[in-house]
Amino acid sequence: MPDLIPPIIQQETHPMNQPHLVQQAYQDILKHFVAHGHAPHYTEIAQHLDIGVEEARILVRETAAASPIASCWLSHDTDYIESWAPFSNIPNHIRVTIDGQQKWYGQ
Repeated sequence: MPDLIPPIIQQETHPMNQPHLVQQAYQDILKHFVAHGHAPHYTEIAQHLDIGVEEARILVRETAAASPIASCWLSHDTDYIESWAPFSNIPNHIRVTIDGQQKWYGQ
């Protein structure tokens, strides 16, 4: 089976070799949900963390995989965040309202 992670990212820049990046990504995704009402795209995470786009894409996957108890997951066969507890990126019947603002959906 071919290696799916480009060699340049496999070195010390691979997200799982930098646990602080995984933690920072987790927090940044939550903060983005709170501020904007939806999940960030991995290109936004790349910009915010000052890392490459491909590294950010892998980082989002690794962060979701490292957070199974926290109920974080991506849409099937994509790199798009579907749910990041307690938020859902998919509109549903669980509407969250804070201070009269309704811009979030719950899990």
